[in-house]
Amino acid sequence: MLLDNAESLSKDSPDNSAGLISPLELRADEVHVWLATLDDYAPDSLKPLLAVDELSRAARFHFDKDRNHYTVARGWLRKLLASYLAVEPAELRFSYAEKGKPALDESQRGSLNFNLAHSHGMAIYAFTREREVGIDLEFIREDLADEEIAERFFSQTEVDVLMKLPFELRKQAFFDCWTRKEAYIKARGEGLSLPLDEFDVSLGPGEVAALLRNPKDPGEVTRWSMQSVAVPAGYVAAVVAEGQDWQLKTFTVDQLPV
Repeated sequence: MLLDNAESLSKDSPDNSAGLISPLELRADEVHVWLATLDDYAPDSLKPLLAVDELSRAARFHFDKDRNHYTVARGWLRKLLASYLAVEPAELRFSYAEKGKPALDESQRGSLNFNLAHSHGMAIYAFTREREVGIDLEFIREDLADEEIAERFFSQTEVDVLMKLPFELRKQAFFDCWTRKEAYIKARGEGLSLPLDEFDVSLGPGEVAALLRNPKDPGEVTRWSMQSVAVPAGYVAAVVAEGQDWQLKTFTVDQLPV
């Protein structure tokens, strides 16, 4: 089903009858975000697309549900990347930065960058050209959105803002803050080597998603911009990309042209 702010995609090839793959169009001033509900797809249909290391990792999951979710999430990542690059999904090779951020092998990526996240049976993917990107998705859990966890991971400014909100608004604000912070550190590719409490993001009701301060590197505020992503009820998501000149487009994987 199409999300509220999604636009349709089409392949530009005049003729796919010969089995040619034509790429999805992704402009340099766009960030494309795709959503997948992992239980909607059979892992056996996507498993053949995975590489040996991915299959090995899938096999290490103790529970079938977790194994299947990983398999489906990686399979859709490959299908989406392949559609942007006009290659076969199984041909893609991945590399990983020092802090674990995934990327395509240099021989394949060109200008394409991506990031992904998954939570509670849903996966989300972000794609850009010529700019770094990070994305986060969280399932809203009552047991996480409390003052003790906020004080452990949020900046003092963020904690102060959160605690001043009416109680009924704090849960949404907590997860808005969490996803925006996670998306930012994922975009930077530094993992938790950049502590979550060393920078500030917006979190108040009605506030536009934004990186407000990074005291150790003030230029970061203008280097990056962020947006909230419309996701199904019970989830929160945010995406961060370099620059201020991009527009967000969202899709669901069942819209992927075949």
